[in-house]
Amino acid sequence: MALRELFTIPVPREPAIPNGGTVSVSQPEPQVYLVTITCAPDNRLTSGSCGAIIEALDRLAALTGSGTSEGLRLKPGVVVTTSGIPKFYSNGLDLSSAFSDPTFLPSKLYRLFSTLLTYPMPTVALMNGHAFAGGLMLAMHHDYRVMNPSKGYACINELEFGVPLKAAMSSIFRLKLTAAVYRQLVLEAHRFGGPDALQNGIVDATGDLQTVLVKLIGEKKLKEKAEPRGKVKGMGYGVLGMLRSEMYRESLDLLSAEGHQREEQRERRMMGVVTAKL
Repeated sequence: MALRELFTIPVPREPAIPNGGTVSVSQPEPQVYLVTITCAPDNRLTSGSCGAIIEALDRLAALTGSGTSEGLRLKPGVVVTTSGIPKFYSNGLDLSSAFSDPTFLPSKLYRLFSTLLTYPMPTVALMNGHAFAGGLMLAMHHDYRVMNPSKGYACINELEFGVPLKAAMSSIFRLKLTAAVYRQLVLEAHRFGGPDALQNGIVDATGDLQTVLVKLIGEKKLKEKAEPRGKVKGMGYGVLGMLRSEMYRESLDLLSAEGHQREEQRERRMMGVVTAKL
């Protein structure tokens, strides 16, 4: 399959990405935009990688938007994120950034999740390898997920390394999954392979890029969903993002700066209560 290369955003070197990386955007076919994240060794979500993904998504939205000369270059379509590293879609957060930088969660990670929940075009996560912890969170903020059927696991393994989930991280799972599956993910740290993830509603299909193009984008006519409607004044291009924002407004509230500050205060009060009982 020939890819038309559009642009590449560099990812700076960081301890979790010692050689830096790239977020590249290409077209496998008209109106399909493939965002490939390549940050060896395992696509950790760092300040730099989150920033580069956001920049790539923002630039793509501008290039497919309406009302500007630049926006006329590309037609709105479907955005597919994947990994240039076969073993990992993403191995989750860089915990050193999460713990040492107080701006990382609200300004980088949560901003990335919010960008996906308000994005003006349909989004698909093509999970070609493991999606652990924050990597699965990233995939869950897409509209659809397609997982490799023969290798890789989807899991929330914070239980195994003793890190609690923030409310903004948990919310999307409560909204999209059943209580029983959510319990397996969080309280059992269960690792779901592709077929198991499909059966439990974590992903929408198993397969590769061809599966995405044919089964999801083709059968569901997702390209048409991205095209401007214009039936309500001021609500043409981007109405899909508005509809999604209403669907997941609880998550967007928790991902906001105000929501983050509110939850941090709540956590401190809870820790005070727990400490007082010890």
